Amino acid sequence: MLDVRRLRLLRELALRGTIAAVAQAMAFTPSAVSQQLSALEREAGVELLQRTGRRVTLTAAGHTLVGHAEAVLARLEQAQADLVNTEAGLTGPLRIGAFPSATQAFIPAALSALVTEHPGLEPRVAELDPALVADALRAGELDVALVHDYDLVPFPAEAGVRTEPLYREAMFLASTIDHAQSPGAGLDAWRAEPWIVATAGTRCHTMTIRACQAAGFLPHIRHRIDEFATVLAFVAAGHGVALVPELGAVDPPANVVLTKLPIARHTRIAFRAGADRHPAIAAFTAALDDALGH
Repeated sequence: MLDVRRLRLLRELALRGTIAAVAQAMAFTPSAVSQQLSALEREAGVELLQRTGRRVTLTAAGHTLVGHAEAVLARLEQAQADLVNTEAGLTGPLRIGAFPSATQAFIPAALSALVTEHPGLEPRVAELDPALVADALRAGELDVALVHDYDLVPFPAEAGVRTEPLYREAMFLASTIDHAQSPGAGLDAWRAEPWIVATAGTRCHTMTIRACQAAGFLPHIRHRIDEFATVLAFVAAGHGVALVPELGAVDPPANVVLTKLPIARHTRIAFRAGADRHPAIAAFTAALDDALGH
């Protein structure tokens, strides 16, 4: 019989590439991961890993088993969801991941509605970049999370993770009154301005770069800032222009002009594959819909 915990480690090795990365993500030592994978090979009766020096890769049989592991893990999530006794009320912690503009704009109201409806639940929110959510869900560090993507930067398909759409918001070019362009001006009107962008590696950063490239130029990056209130403060002080989503531009400084662009940001609910029927996740989704006025 194949051990489910070992199947999870094999799936993580396929995704992360090294035993050291799997160990770090799953709170194991590298030697413990190697031992568990060796035990899985004995259970399977076939070679799952090819070892060349310190490098470990999956064999064809290993990749085949990872495909089955995905289905098994998703089915276990479904079983856990079906076994929750909703008649006794939802109880226990619900670990939620969210990006900063969501935690500021509508997460507080959603949590208030959630605990009012289900007082036994204990929601626990952690802020993190959407790029880190898939790993945190698969590792069991989160139960559900909010992620975002853009028209130009779609959310990538992630093994073991599913998403559902929640909210669509407009994107704006933030500039000052002195640097505002005529209504309807395209993004290329700001090609000569210094730009304020997010940290490299984030979807916000990629979105700005791709939007400018689509307009025919590369932005002259002067500052790298992630928090939108700080971005708008820099714009107001004349230190550059930036792209900001609607949720990040609720109360801009008086001299900041927001020009709406034909680009949107999309917020999605993310969870482990098979967990969409879990009553706690369904309750959280309903609370989000109420907070957003859906």
